[in-house]
Amino acid sequence: MPDITVSLSNTSHATLIKLAETSGESMQTVLDKAIENYRRHVFLMQANQAFDALRQNQALWQEELAERGLWDQTMADGVVE
Repeated sequence: MPDITVSLSNTSHATLIKLAETSGESMQTVLDKAIENYRRHVFLMQANQAFDALRQNQALWQEELAERGLWDQTMADGVVE
């Protein structure tokens, strides 16, 4: 992987150093984990916003509830895993 230079504020750089020292991991590993955690956070925020929008539309929300009811029936179909 090629080296890439990223600018950090002094505060972020100091925090990154402390986290790396505390965890015993490299700064790269700490950054990788932080970026992945932020990616997941953004994904969940977007999913929550989409779900909120769905609930605001009564027609679509009723369709969602009806579909859930259909899926719930599959749990009682007698098929053993």
